[in-house]
Amino acid sequence: MSGRSCDGAGLTAALALAVALALVTAGECQTAAPITVPCSTYRSCDSCVPHAKCLWCLTTNNCSDYPVSWLLPPPSLCPLAEARWGVCWLNFEALIITLGVLGGFILISITVCCCYCCCCRRTRSSRSDRDEERMARRREEIRQRSEERKVERKTRHDEIRRKYGLIGDADHPYSKFENE
Repeated sequence: MSGRSCDGAGLTAALALAVALALVTAGECQTAAPITVPCSTYRSCDSCVPHAKCLWCLTTNNCSDYPVSWLLPPPSLCPLAEARWGVCWLNFEALIITLGVLGGFILISITVCCCYCCCCRRTRSSRSDRDEERMARRREEIRQRSEERKVERKTRHDEIRRKYGLIGDADHPYSKFENE
């Protein structure tokens, strides 16, 4: 029996060691801060432009830090036609023109869509106003015809009442004489 308790203690110790090892290993998996390499160490356009902070100049064949304080790099750093950023096959000047054209196209498209929607809404509202006017006229015509029919029915009923003496009418020959 004492051997079994020893095995149980050994098993418990092994489990504790495994848990401790897992925790220590998990703690060591933290990544260190990436080492920043200066742009001047890159010697080709293909190795320079994948980094957003770097700019390649074809005239000087060097990689320099992109001046993030300005949108456009100054001419003293590199002329726009010779600057490459993002991809080697597109110069910075063409990139700016392309982005400007795309931005303008998007703004014009949004403006046209908004104007179209506003015009359609106005057309729909004027169409609905005309429909409402037409329906109001139609309701008024129906009400007038109804009133006319009501007056005709009342006249017809009054004639029937006079005929059978249900209404006191002085000029009717069959009316009763009240004072006699």
